[in-house]
Amino acid sequence: MRKIALWLFIFVFTASLARAQDDATQQQIDKLSGQVQDLLDAQAAQGKRIDALEKQIADLGDKLSQPAASDSASTDDLKKLAEQVQEIDQKRQDDNQKILDALEKLGKGGSVSTSHKSPAVPATTTTDSTSAVPQKGYDYEIKSGDTIAAVAKAYRVQGVKVTTEQILAANPGLNPKNLTVGKKIFIPDANVK
Repeated sequence: MRKIALWLFIFVFTASLARAQDDATQQQIDKLSGQVQDLLDAQAAQGKRIDALEKQIADLGDKLSQPAASDSASTDDLKKLAEQVQEIDQKRQDDNQKILDALEKLGKGGSVSTSHKSPAVPATTTTDSTSAVPQKGYDYEIKSGDTIAAVAKAYRVQGVKVTTEQILAANPGLNPKNLTVGKKIFIPDANVK
């Protein structure tokens, strides 16, 4: 009887060990099944990406095989463009001539009515404080945003040969970094006789 009890004990113990091993094995199998499923899902996603890339490559190949649209201009387009440039250049020359005529008339003391806004005002004569020689030129009223360089450039565009240094020399005490809006300054013009 003792032997039977011992064999029964060994059988129950072995059965419980086998069941524990079965549970551990089942857990490992479940874990591996989950990992395999994750790999299969990742593989399916990669397959979709590869299919999308293959489609894009095929589309690009189709675009390359089609004749390209012409990005160059035709001879007629170039002729039209050249005519437009000549037209604009003629208008520029006409405007420059009008400005020069207006300046000449201003220099003679006449009044000018032009459609172009001119920074020049009627010619005046002033005496430079450093010399007794009267200077001829124009009075200019400073506007918001003006700089001496911008004013000089505006007069040069109209044919008056003047530099910022000449404007500063003709206006002693003028601070180019602090121009007062509404203040009149003198723009010398050596061309005016």
